Amino acid sequence: MKKILLLLVSLAFIISASGCGAGSELDPDKPVTLTLWHVYGEQADSPMNRLVDEFNSTVGKDKGIIINTTLISNTSQIGQKLSDSQEQKPGALDMPDLFFCHSSNVRELGVENVINWYEYFTAGEIENYIPDFVNDGVVDDSLAVFPVSKSTHLLFLNGTEFKRFSRDTGADFDDLATWEGFFDTAARYYEWSGGKAFCAFDYLLREAELNAVSTGAEPDSFYNGSWYDYDNKSFKKSWLQFADSLVKGHIVVSDQYSNTQVMTGDVAGGVGSSAGILYYNDTVTYPDNTTEPVNLQILPLPKAEGGSAVTTQAGVGLCALKTTSQKAEASSVFAHWLTESERNLDFAAETGYMPVTVEAYDKTDSYEFKNEAYARLYKTLSEVKDSCTMVREPAMGGYYNKVYALYDSLRQSQDSFTKEFSAGASADRLALKTWKMLENIR
Repeated sequence: MKKILLLLVSLAFIISASGCGAGSELDPDKPVTLTLWHVYGEQADSPMNRLVDEFNSTVGKDKGIIINTTLISNTSQIGQKLSDSQEQKPGALDMPDLFFCHSSNVRELGVENVINWYEYFTAGEIENYIPDFVNDGVVDDSLAVFPVSKSTHLLFLNGTEFKRFSRDTGADFDDLATWEGFFDTAARYYEWSGGKAFCAFDYLLREAELNAVSTGAEPDSFYNGSWYDYDNKSFKKSWLQFADSLVKGHIVVSDQYSNTQVMTGDVAGGVGSSAGILYYNDTVTYPDNTTEPVNLQILPLPKAEGGSAVTTQAGVGLCALKTTSQKAEASSVFAHWLTESERNLDFAAETGYMPVTVEAYDKTDSYEFKNEAYARLYKTLSEVKDSCTMVREPAMGGYYNKVYALYDSLRQSQDSFTKEFSAGASADRLALKTWKMLENIR
């Protein structure tokens, strides 16, 4: 009898929260407020802020829901801010009702503390979303992180600079189709430019993983608990390939986001999220204050020579803190509205993300983008979608804190590595030092 009563209570909660039937707890005369943390641009008129304003003045007003954005962060910091909030650390904000984060962040927060979106979307509704994007948000059989947008990693190039380099050296975009060709091009650029790095990497570790996957390695074999299996030969070989270029100064770990270094002429290119296009300008401003058009070129990630084409499935998703059935219902209304196909496509096309519904993704080929750079971006994304296997990112708790700690260490050391190499130190020995740095992350 107790089990039956518990089942009935659970069903009532689900029906109420999904906004179905007469059981709705929403009341336009007594609106419920949901606080939101998002990561979509820190400018006041960010695309997500505009969507929130639209929702509040339309569906939210009709149903009695107010979305209040209380924090705009970024994907590298949101996990720590959520953790600080949950632990009620001094100075931390209260936990938000809605927030965007990675699946690994949910593992840290506890999947039991967020709602399971499977309980608020019917099976038929879920079928409207790209399966890989849905599966990426599943934690312990719960759809804890709902897909709103997804990104992947691409190579952005200062086209004006690359044209000069190409004219003098014969370098070509085709050279960048493989990592072997990429590193050879980076070495040539370093010599041609008088010692400038060719490319800044936002996610060096991830690209090393993808290179290993391209050769046939199984991605799940790289990890041991919450970090890396140091005995994995495929991953170590790939890491050292990237490290060789790093210690020679041919590539660098970005200052956080590579677009800044491309826009200031520090590097000719950047490997980062497709959503990074939101932060690229039309012109490059060099240290001597001269400017020129960037003529932004956007290419797929290289693959291993003779290997398969793979790319990462990146990006955060929407979570809702488990509190009251009324807030759960309101969260469901917002999530449904936010990912309606036409709205989802418009949002994605403005921010450099991939839309998450099947219908919206199919329409990117005929969409009228706001400028030529965005049109190039989505042409490349279509190429990636049709030719690459997408690999889900690691979802271990605490993973990203360790990744960013490694990047901080590499940033602090990369100049000294290059100076040592220029003074005659062995590149192999220096590259092994970076591997030791990876091993020392705890």
